[in-house]
Amino acid sequence: MMKSKTLSAEERGQLEKAIGHEFADKQWLDRALTHASTGSAKSANYERLEFLGDRVLGLCVAELLFKTFRTAAEGELSVRLNQLVSADSCALVADELELHRFIRTGADVKKLTGKRMMNVRADVVESLIAALYLDGGLEAARGFILKYWEGRATRADGARRDAKTELQEWAHAKFGLTPAYRVDERSGPDHDPRFTVTVEVTGVAPETGVDRSKRAAEQVAATRMLEREGVWQKPSAEQ
Repeated sequence: MMKSKTLSAEERGQLEKAIGHEFADKQWLDRALTHASTGSAKSANYERLEFLGDRVLGLCVAELLFKTFRTAAEGELSVRLNQLVSADSCALVADELELHRFIRTGADVKKLTGKRMMNVRADVVESLIAALYLDGGLEAARGFILKYWEGRATRADGARRDAKTELQEWAHAKFGLTPAYRVDERSGPDHDPRFTVTVEVTGVAPETGVDRSKRAAEQVAATRMLEREGVWQKPSAEQ
């Protein structure tokens, strides 16, 4: 049976406590947790909220990095930003909040696993940020983002070099080769595309990355190859 499209009072109270914000307009919270597969109208699911939340998250994390790493160059700040606003990072926040308990989806989406379900969890986090912004303004959204991203921003793995640069140097040293990237798929609407990119280095298995831009997807693919080959250590919180 599909869950109700609205949260119970108990569920809403549990989630508001974890978020750190009591919604004046409860419909924003319900909408942020409702997937299009429920059959809801566009005005009642999270697709448009996700678009706004992605931008609010990017602004607040960029501001956090700008203030925290006062001597960092633009390139380093960009690398850190891409890591922190990636689908992987957002999905980890979703898991920390146990959002899977609250997301309203249709039966077909409930069967999803792996990367596709990770993207749903990441999308809901961005939608939740938009709901906070619309209900409580930028300060409400910023407070939530600082609570769940500030520690991640200063973590040791946040100081990693650019993944594509690291992979290129490793591939040159080990095989005398340059990694090759190709775009396998572009999906999603124009305002929120998804790129699937594969990186190949002759001598090792290829790796794939998915993100909202070609460059970001290349970074994801490079990171996964570096971690798989033991060049980089996986973050302890990664699942």
